[in-house]
Amino acid sequence: MDEAAIARMLTRLSHELVERNKGTENVCVLGIRRRGEYVARRIAALVKQFYGVDLPCAGIDIGMYRDDLVSSFFVPEASVNRLGFSVDGKRVVLCDDVLHTGRSVRAAIEAIFDLGRPACIELLVLCDRGGREIPVSPDLVGKNIPTARREWLDLRLREIEGEDRLGIRAER
Repeated sequence: MDEAAIARMLTRLSHELVERNKGTENVCVLGIRRRGEYVARRIAALVKQFYGVDLPCAGIDIGMYRDDLVSSFFVPEASVNRLGFSVDGKRVVLCDDVLHTGRSVRAAIEAIFDLGRPACIELLVLCDRGGREIPVSPDLVGKNIPTARREWLDLRLREIEGEDRLGIRAER
């Protein structure tokens, strides 16, 4: 997928978010840091562009909630999640770039519940590559791209890599 295709996908997802929630009332958008935060910010910007509504939007750090904390190769940042708004009673749209095993989503859900009690949590992902290890299913999906264990999605975002592009690459 090139930049134009990714832009169309994000536009469609922003409209689906509003349709699914029957508007924007009590909706907030959280992105799993780091890449999911950029997805969330783009979705919120598109909702503002098309509907004139500023959705509360923030990134959420899942480092302290990961199940690989015991690894000597992973040292999490002990940052506190301060969103600038409450999730209590809100319809939280949790955003990420690529959904694979579901472990990052599980960690993010734990982090959200430490911040309050949302009315519900919906999952929005740009790409679902399959390969779940825990029962997690996205509510809003940009593209389903089943991959083998030895394949990876190469999703580039302009905020990080300087371009929007999606491809599949084999493990080296």
